[in-house]
Amino acid sequence: MLFPESLLHYVWKFRLFDHNSLKSTNSETIEIEHPGYHNRHAGPDFSEARIRIAETLWVGQVEIHLSSSDWVRHGHNQDGAYDNVILHVVFNHDYELYRNDGSLIPTLELKSRISQDIIRRSLMLLNSPERIPCATHFKDVPELTVQMWLERLVVERLEMKTEAISRELAQNKNHWESAFYVFLAKNFGTAVNAEPFEHLARTLPLGVLAKHKDSLFQTEALLMGQAGFLEEEFEDEYPQKLKSEYYFLSRKFGLNPMNVSSWKFGKMRPAAFPTIRIALFAQLIHNSSHLFSKLLETEDLPDFKKHFDLKVSGYWLEHYRFGDDSQKRQQKSLGDSTFHNIVINTLVPFLFIYGHIMQSDEFCDRALLWLEKTGAEENGVVKMWQELGVKVENAHQSQALLHLKKHYCDQKHCLDCSIGNKILR
Repeated sequence: MLFPESLLHYVWKFRLFDHNSLKSTNSETIEIEHPGYHNRHAGPDFSEARIRIAETLWVGQVEIHLSSSDWVRHGHNQDGAYDNVILHVVFNHDYELYRNDGSLIPTLELKSRISQDIIRRSLMLLNSPERIPCATHFKDVPELTVQMWLERLVVERLEMKTEAISRELAQNKNHWESAFYVFLAKNFGTAVNAEPFEHLARTLPLGVLAKHKDSLFQTEALLMGQAGFLEEEFEDEYPQKLKSEYYFLSRKFGLNPMNVSSWKFGKMRPAAFPTIRIALFAQLIHNSSHLFSKLLETEDLPDFKKHFDLKVSGYWLEHYRFGDDSQKRQQKSLGDSTFHNIVINTLVPFLFIYGHIMQSDEFCDRALLWLEKTGAEENGVVKMWQELGVKVENAHQSQALLHLKKHYCDQKHCLDCSIGNKILR
């Protein structure tokens, strides 16, 4: 019966095999005091294991393979990192192994000690054609198991999201306001225009905007001009003035505009056009200062939301693009769904990583609380979980479920999932 090596890792990690009278392949007694800690990086599979072999207690590394001969096939016999392995755990022993100094590597064979039911259940999950492999058995998993796993996954997701913030801070010498500005701009672009919005922020430093933020006109000229929207000839007076102002400021600060073709307008509601989003972003820059500092100072999410009660004025009341009149005078604002997206993808990750770096549970707890105060995303993945009976009431839950689907279900990492573990056992 063929199965992945990861199943043996799982069986060893949780000791799901017959422990009675364990002996190595050369008949020495084996006692497992601690199986070790799972290593998911280069090197042997488990570290800091405590194994008593015969009369000697060994502390070190454990390597796991389906067959003993896999040791040679994987090249471990030529890698000095494996000379310190104290025990080789295999499903099938087919080859005697020796260290470079000539000593025998103790081997434990598990073929007759693993329940066929565990193998059958794991293969059922790993070979499932369902988008959620455990869908058929999900109803049998206690709700407490699911909720506790989701609590862990939301933190795991935040840790993964904050990796990009850590890299940004390392590159800009820990300038939090500038890093926040770049990620906030990226979020304003939503998925469609996230990349050009981020590029806009990187080519138009916050320090340049700060020098002219008191003037909405100059702020908008800088943003629209740098985005490449002021390169053509206009009939309307307002974009003509913006173009003239940007030309002056770009020479002053040595700015080179983006290629306007970077921006996408297709298959979008006019209110979500990048020109409207930039106009709203200009309002945010104009109306606020030291926004990251304000984020740290604000305990309640509704209080911080006030900074995002943005509305366009003047020219944009009657336009969605330069020179393209809308049919009626209409106010455009930042909708709740967009703000929720900003909370999830910018505000919460920045609070979380700041708390982690500063070793302050206050900010980490606030980040998780703000997710609970934010509405759940509505998409196909969340709907799948709802159809399985999962209650999804806020972004704290939906974020965990999105992470579960992408990093566990899609990757068939059922053996690393608490829900999969519960089904297997």
